[in-house]
Amino acid sequence: MTFKSTFLAGLIAAATALPAAAADIMVMDSYARAAMANAKTGAAFLMIHNTGETDDRLVAAASPAAKRVELHTHIESGDGIMKMVHVEEGFELPAGGMIEMKRGGKHVMFMGLTDPFEQGEMIPLTLTFEKAGEMQIEVPVDLERQDGHGMSHDHGTN
Repeated sequence: MTFKSTFLAGLIAAATALPAAAADIMVMDSYARAAMANAKTGAAFLMIHNTGETDDRLVAAASPAAKRVELHTHIESGDGIMKMVHVEEGFELPAGGMIEMKRGGKHVMFMGLTDPFEQGEMIPLTLTFEKAGEMQIEVPVDLERQDGHGMSHDHGTN
């Protein structure tokens, strides 16, 4: 990679690290990944903050990057095994609270990817909230990111 392309990639990454906001909803620290280059599924992880005084709910997600996009979480199946499940009712977003979407927990699931997720590309994602309506964001693909990178959060809210 040349200096110019490395600099440009760094500039794009810095610009996309800025939070997205609509009304009282802010999305921060988003990234997407797929397990392998030829994977048919992928996931997005992000922090959604409600800075307003009214409770809301994330009820849906959509993207042209996949045939189907759903809100998922992991639950223990009773025998100590974690199972991924579709959360049809969405995720509660309390006033002044947040939704923390991270690996092994809540996340946006992309099924039937239209193209492989490639390092550094941007995935368009539309989040639909019960009260705030639709919010369109661009999620950077980061196939190298491990848990614990990015913003550090220690909040007791869901």
